[in-house]
Amino acid sequence: MDAYTGGYLQFVLVLVALPHFTCDDSSRCPSACVCRADGAVRCVGDTVTDVPQLLPPDTYLLELNGTRITVIKERDLMKKDLLLRFSLTYSSLNTIHPQAFHLGPPLRNFLKRLPTTVFNSLTNLQELHIYNNELEVLQAGLFDQLVNLRELQLYHNKITTLAPQVFWSLQKLTVLSLSSNQLTSIPEKSFYNMPRLTKLTIYKNPLLFLPEQLMGNMPEIQVFYLFSTNLTTVPGNLFTNMSGLLELNFHLNEKLKELPPDLFCCLRNLKKLSLKSNNLHDLEPQLFSRLPALKLLFLNDNKLRRLPENIFRGIAGVLTINLSKNLLTTLPGDIFQSNTALRSLSLSDNPWDCTCNIRVLARWIARHNAVVTDKNYVMCESPLYQMLRRVDSLPDEEFNVCDVTTYFPSNTDLDKSTQPLFTSTQNTIPPTTTTTTTTTTPEIRPSSKDTQNLNILTTTSRGSTSPASWTLTTQAEVTSTMSTMSTLHVFYDVLVIGWGPEFVHHNIHSGWVYVWFLPSDTAWTASLMFCHVFLLTTGLVFILASIYVMNLLDKTMDELNPRH
Repeated sequence: MDAYTGGYLQFVLVLVALPHFTCDDSSRCPSACVCRADGAVRCVGDTVTDVPQLLPPDTYLLELNGTRITVIKERDLMKKDLLLRFSLTYSSLNTIHPQAFHLGPPLRNFLKRLPTTVFNSLTNLQELHIYNNELEVLQAGLFDQLVNLRELQLYHNKITTLAPQVFWSLQKLTVLSLSSNQLTSIPEKSFYNMPRLTKLTIYKNPLLFLPEQLMGNMPEIQVFYLFSTNLTTVPGNLFTNMSGLLELNFHLNEKLKELPPDLFCCLRNLKKLSLKSNNLHDLEPQLFSRLPALKLLFLNDNKLRRLPENIFRGIAGVLTINLSKNLLTTLPGDIFQSNTALRSLSLSDNPWDCTCNIRVLARWIARHNAVVTDKNYVMCESPLYQMLRRVDSLPDEEFNVCDVTTYFPSNTDLDKSTQPLFTSTQNTIPPTTTTTTTTTTPEIRPSSKDTQNLNILTTTSRGSTSPASWTLTTQAEVTSTMSTMSTLHVFYDVLVIGWGPEFVHHNIHSGWVYVWFLPSDTAWTASLMFCHVFLLTTGLVFILASIYVMNLLDKTMDELNPRH
């Protein structure tokens, strides 16, 4: 057997229409074996003590069952060039030679071009495998006479060019594989006239674009693989004629940035859609709206920054959604409201922003803890004080401040009548508010969890220790007040307004918020600085004085107790 027909199954022509036969020739089939016409050999019984050597030349499967084989020797599997599967069960095997399965480098075919008429006489051929070769071109007319062909495997070649209509005669074809080639483009209407096609693969080709008219009517197709390409987008009608599609693997396209809004419009039977590991930044709101049968949706490992509120509304029966490893900072709170069948949701490895915008999502995750399968890794990345907190651990009470609306009116917003300066969603602060301020340790009582009232503390830059009243009655007074106000602080559910820049420290204990204000006007700052320097100087003087006194005391003790 020469190099062009040896090796693993590289170039196989299966003529199903040829008469079936069995290997009755004892010189070709051992006595304890059954040799089938399709190349399968099965040997059974105690009389088999070694791996049979004399086998039909087309043997691809060798099964040994219930034998007395104890050793597989170094050369037992040599010269079985087409053998794909070897099975040894229920035997007395105790030794396998280290080189038993080392058959040397496989012999491969190096077909670069096929004559146009090479298959003309094979009108009954049903399977044609020409993979792992070096074919560069599929020229016109090459498959014209293969009218009964059911399966065509052309993967792992170097095909760069397809002749127009090269597959048009294959109307009975059910499987076509063109993966792992060098195609950068495909001619228009290349996949027309194949209504029985059930599986199509064109992945691992450096495709740059696809024509508008590419796929003909394929109502029976079930699986389509289109990944590892250089596509940046695809025609909006690419899958229109694939109404029977069950599984679409459209992933690992590192340059794929956008998808047409109606791309999946006609895939009413689709159950699995994989869009993972692309370069998607945004998704159209209606992209999945016509996929009622979808069960598995993979969107992980993309560049998604946001999702439309209704993006999942059309896939109510979906069981799995994977959104991990994107750039999502938040999601609309009711984005999964219609997905009542959802059983597995992945959200990890996103830079979640745990401010007010994530409140509703955090609440949803807490209520559907069993659905978010990676909840332990759904972490806050911002703001800094929330970093590494789990989103599902954020209590709803922390977001009470989100209910507050602070209103700073302009001159045109106010008339001569009294206007409220601050409002909240729960209540409105009257225009006259009396608040107590101190310059040392004022206490702020937080709002009740039941009423969520808004409490306000005001302080003056002069540091007055007496109670102060704040009454705004006219536009001029409001404007004057606004011009002096410079700081606003929010601690938990308490709003603190201060006049003048202040250094603020706060903590919470037993349901109370404690706030310390340090006025920073020039007089107070100078006074405090003087006190600070005075205390440091006094302390240093005392230390030096103590050292001096200790030294005198030591000398006095030496004089009173002279050493002899």
